[in-house]
Amino acid sequence: MAGHSQFKNIMHRKGRQDAVRSKLFSKLAREITVAAKAGMPDPDMNPRLRLAINNAKAQSMPKDNIERAIKKAAGGEGENYDEVRYEGYGPGGVAVIVEALTDNRNRTASNVRSYFTKSGGALGETGSVAFMFDRVGEVVYPASVGDADKVMEAAIEAGADDVVSDENGHTIITAFEDLNEVSTALEASLGEAESVRAIWRPQTGTPVDEEKAQSVLRLIGNLDDDDDVQNVYANFEVDDAVMAKLSAA
Repeated sequence: MAGHSQFKNIMHRKGRQDAVRSKLFSKLAREITVAAKAGMPDPDMNPRLRLAINNAKAQSMPKDNIERAIKKAAGGEGENYDEVRYEGYGPGGVAVIVEALTDNRNRTASNVRSYFTKSGGALGETGSVAFMFDRVGEVVYPASVGDADKVMEAAIEAGADDVVSDENGHTIITAFEDLNEVSTALEASLGEAESVRAIWRPQTGTPVDEEKAQSVLRLIGNLDDDDDVQNVYANFEVDDAVMAKLSAA
C-alpha cells in the first residue's frame, strides 16, 4: 500500500525534525523496562527486549540510558505499566490504532479520547478497526544499505513476505511470528537495521483530500506527543498531487 508507506515516511521525517529527544528516549526506555519485566533481563534470552534495545540504539540512545532502563526492571523499580490499545476513527473516516504503555489508564484514555474528539473523530471500542489491519513484523533499513535488488534478495533468503524500497530506504514485511528469525537473518546479510518492530499494517486505504490529510496528520502528531503513547497507525492515502504538497510542507 504505497500511500500508507509514503505517509509513514513524511511522519518519520517530520518526527526527526520536531521531536524532543528526551521525550523519545523516555518512550524507548519505557519499552525496554516493560520488555525486561515481561521476560528475562538478558536480551539474548528475551526477543522483545533485544528488539527494544536495537531500536533504542538506532535512535542513538546512550548506552547508560539503556542499562538504567534494564536495571529498573531487574530491581523491581519504577512504575508498573499496562499495555493498552485504543481504536477509533479520525477525520474522513480514517481508521486509527493507538498503542500505549501507561501507569494510569484513566488519564491515558481521557487524553486519547480528547485528541480524537478535537480532530472531529471518535474513539471506538477495542476491535472496532483492528480487523482492517494485519499484525505483521517490520524491519527498516536506510537507503545506504544497498539497492532494491540487493535488499529484495536478502529478504527472500531470510523468509520475508514483502519489500517496499524508495529513496528514503527499505521496509521489509514479515509474518508477526517470524519477526525475530527474519530480522536475525537480515542482520547477518545487511547489518543492523534502523528499526525492528511489530506493527499494524492497513489492508486497504481510506482516500482523503488535502484538508482531511492535514487533520489526520495533526491527530497523529498530537497522539505521538503524548508521553503514554508508543505507536500510532492509520489507514489513509491521498493522490500524488496532495502527497507532493504534504511532502513539501
